[in-house]
Amino acid sequence: MDIGELMKQAGAMQAKMKEMQEQMTEIEATGEAGAGMVKVTLNGKGYAKAVAIDPELFNSDDREVVEDLIAAAINDAKSKIEEQTAEQMKQMTAGLPLPPGMKLPF
Repeated sequence: MDIGELMKQAGAMQAKMKEMQEQMTEIEATGEAGAGMVKVTLNGKGYAKAVAIDPELFNSDDREVVEDLIAAAINDAKSKIEEQTAEQMKQMTAGLPLPPGMKLPF
């Protein structure tokens, strides 16, 4: 493969990266904890879009449990976003001559 072809592929990859970054704001995932008693929805950039807490938890005197459930729901949603992003990246870089194990974006 000559340098011209590599430059052409690099340009195509930059365009795909920009497109993927724009699509990231459209991705969203909802994480749950406590058998669905706490739900948190994040967008692809990791920003919270919505939080839903079962009213039964407000009757609880155990504030720490509610706090832990919120953190667990956020982590669940973040994990789902990372999985979706990794799959998109895999599809985007398919066929490119990248060294094994190289992760993008850098």
